[in-house]
Amino acid sequence: MMMLVRWICYALAIIFTAWVIPGISVANFLSALLACVVIALINAFVKPILEFISLPINFLTVGLFSLVINALLLMLAGWLTPGLEVDGFWSAFFGAIVLSVLSLGISKI
Repeated sequence: MMMLVRWICYALAIIFTAWVIPGISVANFLSALLACVVIALINAFVKPILEFISLPINFLTVGLFSLVINALLLMLAGWLTPGLEVDGFWSAFFGAIVLSVLSLGISKI
């Protein structure tokens, strides 16, 4: 039950991010739900590999390169998910920041 509530909250967070950040758009709620699944799969399988590969540059930038990785992964999710469009790197960058902040609150549920 809690997993379903979190899934819906994450979908609402994606819709909110699309509303706040120009350059990110979500077609409808079902697209946002699908985007949640795609982002979760990307974070589970692709993100650990990218973080391991970029460990030296992440160390030199004191972790700030993680924001770039999150932006690139959000762009990948926009490319893979029908109904989710991410127009450019900066939209993805600021969208990833907003989603990260919102997901911190959602993870406390």
